[in-house]
Amino acid sequence: MNKNTHFELIRTILGIFISLAIAILIIFAISNEPTVALKAFLTGPLKSVRHFGNVLEATIPLIFTGLAISIMFQAKQFNLGAEGSFFIGSIAATVIAIKFTLPFGIHPAVAIIIGGIVGGIVCLLPAVLKTKWNAHEFVSSLMLNYIVFYIGMFVINYYLRDVNAGAMVSQKFQETAVLGTIVPKTRIHWGIIVAIGMIIFCYYFLYKTRWGYEIRMVGQNKEFAEYSGINAVKVILYSQAIGGFIAGMGGSIEVLGMYTRFSWSASPGYGWDGVIVSILARRNPALIPISAFFLAYLRTGADIMSRMSDVQSEVVAVIQGIMILLIAAERFLAHWKNKKIYSEAKSTIVDNTENVVVKGDI
Repeated sequence: MNKNTHFELIRTILGIFISLAIAILIIFAISNEPTVALKAFLTGPLKSVRHFGNVLEATIPLIFTGLAISIMFQAKQFNLGAEGSFFIGSIAATVIAIKFTLPFGIHPAVAIIIGGIVGGIVCLLPAVLKTKWNAHEFVSSLMLNYIVFYIGMFVINYYLRDVNAGAMVSQKFQETAVLGTIVPKTRIHWGIIVAIGMIIFCYYFLYKTRWGYEIRMVGQNKEFAEYSGINAVKVILYSQAIGGFIAGMGGSIEVLGMYTRFSWSASPGYGWDGVIVSILARRNPALIPISAFFLAYLRTGADIMSRMSDVQSEVVAVIQGIMILLIAAERFLAHWKNKKIYSEAKSTIVDNTENVVVKGDI
C-alpha cells in the first residue's frame, strides 16, 4: 500500500466515524428512548436470519451499480447514466421474462444479458455525445435518465401491464425466468453469485488487462495517455459501455430475483447509490462489496430503528451526506498529510547530510 492510498484509507475511515458520531448525537437529541433506537440501529440487522438476509439482499444491486460507476469514474467520466441503465435493464429483462418462453437456467441468463446490453447502450450515448460534440456527460446522462424512465414506463403501461391487477404492475414473469433463492427464510437469490463473479471480473479487468490500464491512464492524465499512444476516445466509449452493461445487469437481476412481476412506479435510485458506494470504495472494485454491505447495513438498521423507536429512518441520509462531504473534500486532513510529508522529507535530508559528513571524515 503506497502512502497516498494509506492516507485516503485513513481519511475514509475517519469520515465514516465522524458521520456515525454525529448521527448518534442526533439520535440522543431527538429521541425519548435513544438507547433503544441506537441498539436497534446498530445491532438490529444481526438479530435474526431474516434481518441479516435483508442486508445481503440490499447489497446485491448496490454492488452492481457501485462497480458500474467505478469503471466509468476510473476514466474520469462523470457519467450518471447508471441510474437509467439500471432501470431500463430491468424493463428489458421484464420483456424477456414475460414474452419469451425458454428453458430453466437459460431464460434468466438471456434476460440478464439483454438487460445488460440495453443498459450499455444507455450509458454509451452520453459518451458518444461527449466525444463527437463535447457535450458534458454529466448533463446529458442526467437528462437521459428521465427519457429512459418514461420510455420504460410507457412499455410497461401499454404492452406489459396486468389490467386485472389492482395496481400498476406488469403481468407475472414466467416461472422459468425467476432467479431462485439460495438461503432459506430469506430472499437472497442467485444474483449474489453473479455479483461476486462481477467483482472478480472488474478487478481483473481494471488492474490486469491492457484495456483496464488504458482506462486508468486516461483517468489520471488524458493528454499524457494520448501522447503515449492510447486512443482516449475509444477508451471513453468502451469504459462507459461496460459500466452501463454492468448497471443493466444489476437491474435485470434485481427484478428477476426480488419480484415475480415488475412493480416499480418510480426509479429505485440504485444508480445514485452506486455513486456513494464507489466514492466510499475509492473506485476500487475489490472494496466495492465492503462499501455496498456497509451502506445496506446502515439502511436496514435504520428501517428496524424506525419500527422499534421514535427515530425515523431518514437519519441515514444525514450519515450519508456527512460521509460524502468529508471524503470528497480534498482539504479534509490535507494539513496533516502535508505536515507528515514535510517531516519525512526533512528527516531524509538530515540522514543524507549526516552520511555525507561521516564519509568526509573517513
